[in-house]
Amino acid sequence: MNYTHNDVVELYDKYVAHTYGRFALTAVSGSGVKCTDNDGKEYIDFTSGIGVNALGFCDEKWSEAVAEQSKKLNHTSNLYYTLPGGLLAKELCERSGMSCVFFGNSGAEANEGAIKAARAYSFKKYGEGRNKIISLVNSFHGRTVTTLAATGQDHFHQIFFPFTEGFEYATANDIDSVKALVDDSTCAVMMEMVQGEGGVIALDKDFVQAVRALCDEKDLILIVDEVQTGIGRTGKLFAYQNYDILPDVVSSAKGLGGGLPIGAVLMSEKTKDSLASGEHGSTFGANPICCAGGLAVLERLTDEFLAEVAAKGEYFRKKLLAMPKVISVSGLGMMIGIQLEGAAAKAVVAKCLEKGLMVLTAKDKVRLLPPLVIDYEDIDAGLEILENVLKECE
Repeated sequence: MNYTHNDVVELYDKYVAHTYGRFALTAVSGSGVKCTDNDGKEYIDFTSGIGVNALGFCDEKWSEAVAEQSKKLNHTSNLYYTLPGGLLAKELCERSGMSCVFFGNSGAEANEGAIKAARAYSFKKYGEGRNKIISLVNSFHGRTVTTLAATGQDHFHQIFFPFTEGFEYATANDIDSVKALVDDSTCAVMMEMVQGEGGVIALDKDFVQAVRALCDEKDLILIVDEVQTGIGRTGKLFAYQNYDILPDVVSSAKGLGGGLPIGAVLMSEKTKDSLASGEHGSTFGANPICCAGGLAVLERLTDEFLAEVAAKGEYFRKKLLAMPKVISVSGLGMMIGIQLEGAAAKAVVAKCLEKGLMVLTAKDKVRLLPPLVIDYEDIDAGLEILENVLKECE
């Protein structure tokens, strides 16, 4: 049976939970930075699956690595060893400056693991009562009950009561705001280097380094949420490497699997022994197929490749700032937020889709997360569509 777009919409309306507001596109296939719908229409992708498809759609070497592993071993439990998990952990540690990795399945799970690692470190060293975590206003850390509690946006703190206790929120780029919340019950500070869902807002370098110094002074765990910012997105393997710091715990997901579900908690020498046997786990963590995909992604992210990501990000910014209705461009690398004047972001996204360009929103901004492999020809083609849409808004 050949299913039309309307057929698929009817299936979703009847059988899929209504937790997303979807745009009118049924994706069928993809190659590189191009996605094709069930009518054969082609789209340039400036979303990479919300930062997941770091190498674009169905990268050949990535697909070969995943297919090859799927024929060898699809899954076994964490009661045993597998080579892909060990190799991926080694690669991540050597390139991040961290000491060990716990593997899970998603960004929210990675942030849950990071929170547990920080609280375990503090409990084992200081005992009960030292468990508060300071995150930032406008942050986003996930949709589980605990990661919603860690998220510093009031509109997420609805319906699902009671939320996990032990979180307070400081103002980003205001070190005095962070210091004012630190007391004898504090164990960690948690932050994104670029607040993605909060509007693609990069933290100031001086602020980040001041938080690192404060954590050193008070023996607090610095957790950096790299779920969206990591795996090359900002022109470094991890965004914190732009800030000349080393965190104590780092969460990673999205682009790490190149399209397969994987999350990771990276722990430093200080925190590597925080979680002992039986204190944390994940049925699908270190799944060998997902780890094979992760290895294929990291293999591509050489220093030369990452420098090109940074250069492409600057190219995007220069072109965007010359467009009508654009009043500012935020973010780092190819994590881009576009503030518009006289045009609603969601309407721009919908109009771009009609014309063959996939883009995102972040609050009141248009957000771009292109595949890291995008070439300048496709950048120009996509930006031409966006510029024409913005001109129509005049």
